[in-house]
Formats: sequence, C-alpha cells, structure tokens
Amino acid sequence: MNNSYELNGIITKAVGGVYYADALDGHIKGENIKCAARGIFRNKKISPAAGDRVKILVSDSAEPVIEEIFERKNYLARPPLANLDCIVFVNSTAEPKINRFVLDKLITIADGNGIEPIVVFTKTDLDTAGEYPEIYSKIGIPVCSVNNITGEGAEDVRRLIEGKFCAFTGNSGVGKSSLINVLYPELELKTAEISRKLGRGRHTTRQVELFKIGDNYVADTPGFSAVELENYCDIPRDGLDGAFREFREFKCECRFSNCRHIKETGCAVKKAVEDGKISESRYNSYLRLMEEKKSEY
Repeated sequence: MNNSYELNGIITKAVGGVYYADALDGHIKGENIKCAARGIFRNKKISPAAGDRVKILVSDSAEPVIEEIFERKNYLARPPLANLDCIVFVNSTAEPKINRFVLDKLITIADGNGIEPIVVFTKTDLDTAGEYPEIYSKIGIPVCSVNNITGEGAEDVRRLIEGKFCAFTGNSGVGKSSLINVLYPELELKTAEISRKLGRGRHTTRQVELFKIGDNYVADTPGFSAVELENYCDIPRDGLDGAFREFREFKCECRFSNCRHIKETGCAVKKAVEDGKISESRYNSYLRLMEEKKSEY
C-alpha cells in the first residue's frame, strides 16, 4: 500500500532543477529533503527559489514533489531568492575596492522590491570606508563597519538582522562569507583569498543556500563581478526614481508630473542635488541606470 501525505516546507537550495527543502511540519519536521518540482511550474515559467514556502507531496514510492509555491512577499531573479526581509550588501574598504554604482544599483533593486537594505563595510583593519557611511546613513539606510579578524562591529549587524529572513550578497572577495562566519561561527563557511592577479576573490559560494539560525534563516549568495551586473536591474525605467528613496520627498514638487529628473526645467530633484540635499554620487548612479535602461523602450 502506497502511503502519501503533504507537508509545508521552505526551499533552502536549488541546484540544476533539484531542490532541497526543510520540512516545517509533519513527522519529519526539521529534516532537509530532496525534491523535484511539478512540470506545471515550468509551463508557467515559474522556478522554485530559495526562500519559497511550498507544499510538498511525500510518498513511499516516489521522490518528494513540490506541488505548490505559496504567494511570495517578494522575489529576486538574481540571485534567485524569495520572501526576504532584508539584504546585507557587503563592501570591502580594500581589495576589491568599493564600486559605488554597483552598490547603488543593488540598493535600488532592494528598495524597489520592498526589501530593507543594510550596508556593511568590511576589512576596516586595512582602510576606512571614507565618505560612504555618511552618504547612506543620511538617507536612512543602516550602515555598519566590521573587522572580520577581530569581530569588531559584528554585533551591530547581528542586532539589525535578528529575527529577519536575511540574505548576504557582495562582489567576489569582499569578505561576505567571512562576515557570516564571524556572526555565526557554527556554519564554518568556506572562504578564499583574493586573487592578486585579478584583484578579486574566488567564488567560494556556488549557489544561493539558506542556513537555519534559531527560528529563522540567513542566505549566503554567490559572489558576483561588476560585469555580471552591468545590464541587470529589475526595476522598470519609469519606476527608478521611486526606488531612489531620497528622491521621493522632492519629486512631487517637480513642475511636470512625468519628470524624469534629467534635463527637465523646474525639476525639484535636480535642485535638491544642487543644494546638497541629495548626494551627487547617488544622482549620478540614477542617471547611469536610466541610460542603461533606454533599451527597454
């Protein structure tokens, strides 16, 4: 006799169409199980992702199958993640150097998807973060500086992410996995030294993976390069100004309701930049993103 039952789970890893999920109820609660996905998801062009809450059919005679993906709070196509509360953007003060445009692009993606961005600067034993902490803290983004060797500053990060489903992401070699190890040494994530020839780190995280911490999860994501993100941003061009949080209080004062804050007269956003109320570097990142997304039209 074939026994089968359904349970709720959360996907912790997806590798080449194979999924791993923690059982959230049933007699195997807490176990991590290997699953396949119904073909209906492929037909609908939906891919289960780490962080997805799902319904799984478990049977004695077949591999467990993901039957349903519950409604998502949010979803990022890259890295593929669902239902995030916050993202920690990790930046190195030394090698590799901070790329402010990439950081602004990532913050835009988070803000545009209703995910809280947190900015962390690592390798503070080698150099300072300069003007960056002030730029981002001024617009209401939590900013921390952490020495991954001594652990100084890590407690500030821990307080910000406590009780939240959080992802860590950053350019290759910034010390992302090292930071997670400082916060959660029990995970013992693999790390690698910076390549002196290329000036960037080797990818020690190969795919998005969730790790259970107490009653919640943290996600480690593969390192990326600026080139890989060059043409990526999932916010429509017409919605970019709304994803720059510091623009919001000024754009309603623009002379034209459809103002794109580029060359228009009577633009309150441009005036705020001139008056020092909006960071020039952030405004330049906005202009660059608008230029990148011209191809959508």
